[in-house]
Parts: sequence; structure tokens; C-alpha cells
Amino acid sequence: MNKLSLVLIIIGAINWGLVGLFNFDLVGFIFGGTDSLISRIIFTVVGLAGLWAISILFQKIVPANHRSIESDD
Repeated sequence: MNKLSLVLIIIGAINWGLVGLFNFDLVGFIFGGTDSLISRIIFTVVGLAGLWAISILFQKIVPANHRSIESDD
């Protein structure tokens, strides 16, 4: 779920960057305008991914090479 959220957040960030720099909404352009149902669904899903990402901020980070200290008996 975290990786999916990250992908959606990246898509949203790129779209916002395009809006800020060029006044061009890529999602709206692809899916028939900002007010189209599909665009609104995508905006909502990206927003939910952003809310989910708030929980990532509070997760404990464990290094990928972290090994358990349990014995291998």
C-alpha cells in the first residue's frame, strides 16, 4: 500500500508541477477536463494516497539489511 501511495503521490506532484509551471492539467487533459467524473475520481484517489502517506511519516524505519537477533537453532 505504501508503494502504491507513493506512485500516486508522484503522479499528483507531477500534475501540480505542470499546473504551476505551465497552467496545464495533464490529468484533466487526458480524461476529458477537470470536471469530468474520471478526473475527479483520479484526483480523489491521489488525495487519499496523500492522506495515507501521513501514516508513513510516523512509521519506524528499519534498515533493509536488519537481521533478527533470534537464534537460528
